[in-house]
Amino acid sequence: MKTLIKDATIVNEGLKFKGSVLIDGEKIEKVFPHVVPADFDVSATEVIDATGLLLIPGVIDDQVHFREPGLTHKGEIATESKAAAAGGVTTYMEMPNTNPQAVTQEELQKKFDRAAEVSAVNYSFYMGATNTNLNEVLKTDPSKVCGIKVFMGSSTGNMLVDDDKTLSDIFKNAPTLVATHCEDEATIKANTEIARQRYGENVPISRHCHIRSDEACYKSSSKAVELASKFDTRLHILHLTSAKEMSLFSPGKVSDKTITAEVCVHHLWFDERDYIDYGTRIKWNPSVKCVKDKEALWEALLADKIDVIATDHAPHTLEEKNNSYFKAPSGGPLVQHSLVAMLELSKKGFISIEKVIEKMCHAPADLFRVNKRGYIREGYFADLVLVDPTKNWIVAPENILYKCGWAPFERTEFSNKVVSTFVNGLKVYDKDKVVHPNYGQAISFNP
Repeated sequence: MKTLIKDATIVNEGLKFKGSVLIDGEKIEKVFPHVVPADFDVSATEVIDATGLLLIPGVIDDQVHFREPGLTHKGEIATESKAAAAGGVTTYMEMPNTNPQAVTQEELQKKFDRAAEVSAVNYSFYMGATNTNLNEVLKTDPSKVCGIKVFMGSSTGNMLVDDDKTLSDIFKNAPTLVATHCEDEATIKANTEIARQRYGENVPISRHCHIRSDEACYKSSSKAVELASKFDTRLHILHLTSAKEMSLFSPGKVSDKTITAEVCVHHLWFDERDYIDYGTRIKWNPSVKCVKDKEALWEALLADKIDVIATDHAPHTLEEKNNSYFKAPSGGPLVQHSLVAMLELSKKGFISIEKVIEKMCHAPADLFRVNKRGYIREGYFADLVLVDPTKNWIVAPENILYKCGWAPFERTEFSNKVVSTFVNGLKVYDKDKVVHPNYGQAISFNP
């Protein structure tokens, strides 16, 4: 049976208009602007009345950590992909710092195989780079794998790549996009020592943005840009946080760029003033920084210097997070709340809703050259989300789907709510329930 999503407010490709979308199997068969023709036969069609609802392309999150294998007390592909569906995320790209790390083609394939069994939404996985696995990196299939992840600053899992020759070889020879975590390790170590001398082991969380400083970020990001410029590498710098780094990027269409930039929701929402209330719950690497840095991120995002918005979804248990500064791990769960958070910021006037959809749906598809996803277009996969723009709700433990059971946005009231999420034409999430838990597919990439 076909499905007709009727009389929605469609937000797509810079436009917002009333219309309807016909789904046949996995694909979008027809987009009806304005009204469905009177002679359209609905006898073999399920009709969904979407009056008053927004219809948008499914969000593509290009940076998540779902913790499987090896760290499954924090999260699993099954649990976190369900949370993604509840948040309107229909495709994710997952990071390699699991246990074991995805730094061989064999371990990488195991993640694809596991996702094929249990993922509620679509997926790809990054191949991880180390100082010693260049031969494995060069075997990566660019039609299947979203990118090569290079940690140019150590974080969870400690996959730091700090050998200059290895970095040059990766940037010169990578068969697909190189995605980098950029923080200079020597700067962080020096800042850590200064903090320890002053505070001992009781460093306040508010010092995190001074330890993982704007200078640490800029030094590493500028090195990545220099390497990419030298070798003409497709470079994507993840989770940018500082005003200083914005000088490294140029405005323009993402499809015209070889060096691109990502910002995460939490760096647009929080700043250093929030450490007082949230403590280590908002400890991320790179760090949440000061107001001027957040303002610079917004300015760059709206000027198209920053190309995509993502989450860096990285769950830890509350027991782990509720520790002193050096013992509390960095990262937090966000994939269920990223879309509604950005829609909330749109209502507050920070960004247009059309721009939200561009940065969370269209631009990731264009940047990674995703095959037939990220847009509401005839012939494209029917990865779609219905949102109620008038529904007020509060994030609470009883509606959090993350395995870790908490969220940085806990107790936050949102005025937008995901009603239904379609993945490959099938409604996988509907009215607060995941109704099809394992319908995701491996996405593919165009040359």
